[in-house]
Amino acid sequence: MRFVGALFALALLSGLACAHSLKQGERVPAVGVNDKGDLRYQQEEFSYQPWNSAQLTGKVRVIQHIVGRSSAKEENAAVVEAIKAGRFPHDRYQTTTIVNTDDAIPGTGMFVRSSIEGNKKQYP
Repeated sequence: MRFVGALFALALLSGLACAHSLKQGERVPAVGVNDKGDLRYQQEEFSYQPWNSAQLTGKVRVIQHIVGRSSAKEENAAVVEAIKAGRFPHDRYQTTTIVNTDDAIPGTGMFVRSSIEGNKKQYP
């Protein structure tokens, strides 16, 4: 019983921990993807290069990190539609989507990549 009480107390205390140390008016810490980071489509060919958020300067950005499953597109549709409805100026705003293909359902990774590539062709 003591053990359960101790676990309960720890669970309550863990809620006091901060998930981040972001401060208003300051840059957020940079994040990066080295393995198959930025998908490029040039001259009818796809390639990848490492990606880092520190490269994203000069615009307001929304960075979405989503799971590589077909259901993620549907679940994220309301966010995408809200951003579209905002009609933010393209010269000052950009959305970046990071798709975690490692979290795709086993055996579906190639379908997820194909979908990403199709979207890249349509929306470079």
